This record gives sequence, structure tokens and C-alpha cells, in this order.
Amino acid sequence: MAPERSRAHTDEMAALYPFLYSETSDLDAVLEQVRRSTVDKANEIVELRDTVLERDGAKLAACAEEMAASFAAGGRLLAFGNGGSSTDAQDLASLFLSPAGAARPLPAFGLTNDIAVVTALSNDIGFDVVFARQIAAFGRAGDIAVGLSTSGNSANLLRAFDEAGRRGMVTVGIAGYDGGKMSELDSIEYLFVVPSPSVHRIQEAQTTVYHALWELTLAALEPVSEG
Repeated sequence: MAPERSRAHTDEMAALYPFLYSETSDLDAVLEQVRRSTVDKANEIVELRDTVLERDGAKLAACAEEMAASFAAGGRLLAFGNGGSSTDAQDLASLFLSPAGAARPLPAFGLTNDIAVVTALSNDIGFDVVFARQIAAFGRAGDIAVGLSTSGNSANLLRAFDEAGRRGMVTVGIAGYDGGKMSELDSIEYLFVVPSPSVHRIQEAQTTVYHALWELTLAALEPVSEG
């Protein structure tokens, strides 16, 4: 690792975990730093969730209504993302498909689940199309495409949203920072941006966003089911 990158990495770690870089040997003082760091992080994520709710609460409800209408008409949800956002996309799909308790299961799929497809597309064509090609193969008008990214700049997500938009799918983006290039796309109908420079806080708040969408979608489906 280059010296500049090494210093930057150390600075980032010190900002996240200051007690690891404490110069004191006083155990009580170190434990107090641990407690204060934990409390500060908890307060930060609570404030961030409140910010997203205040700004996007109405949009979350509108998005859930459209998602409920899609499921009621036989639509399916396709979720995708890279790295940590890939695991979040898989968690999102599992939340809809295999919810705990007596909640209604809904058809949802993670586009990184089939590693043979992912590696074949990446090797034979290019990683930029790894989600767009799957949406072209499986996506139908009225289905739901949900893409997650911390930066909002992932090229394969941008291409996937454009493909989903061309196919008449409901498109939902969940991003961080300032939304990145995802905020410039006309093909994303509902974009939820977690305004934070911390990847950790972004992903924590993004988890809250898609859990809220799930709960609101189920609530919106109840009158449809009863009717």
C-alpha cells in the first residue's frame, strides 16, 4: 500500500474507531472512548434516518403503492447491487420472498445469486452489462427493478436502470452521498438518497429504507387482497 493511501486508511480508521489509536494506557479512559464512540454512531444513524424520513416519507409511500399494484398484477421484484450493496440486494429480495412470521411472501429475486450467470456475463461480455442483460432476459413491463449503491455511480446499475426503464418496469434506486450519477437518470422513477459521506452509515440507513418499503408495500396490498 502506498504511503499516502496508508495514511489515509489510518486516518479513516482513527475517525471510525478513535479508541484503537488512543495514546492512553488508562483502561477506564479507553472504555469511556468506546462508549462515547458507540453513542455518537448511534445518534448519527438515528439523525440520518430521520432526515431521510422527513425528506422522502411521502415518496416512500407513493413508491410502495406502485410496488403493491405491481405485485397485485403479477409483477416480480429484481434486486441488484455490487459488493456490500449486493448483499443488501440479496437481503432485500429475501425479505420480500421469505419474510419471517405470517407476512405474505412476494416474488423477488437477487440478480447476483446465480454466480454462473454473473461470471459468464462478466467474462464473455463485460461487467457493465451483468445486470442489464439479466433484466433484458427476465424483466417484464410492470415488474420492479431495485438497485442499491453507496456511491450512485456504478456503471452496471446505470445500464440496468436504463434497460428496466425501456421495458416499462417500476424502477427504484437507493443511493448514498449526493446520489451520484443515479440522480441524473431519467430512468429511475423513485430515488432515495442517504446524504452521508460514511459508507457504514449509508448502508445502515439504506437497510431502513428498504425495510420501510417492504412494510408499506405489504400494508398497501392488504386492501387489494381483501377486495
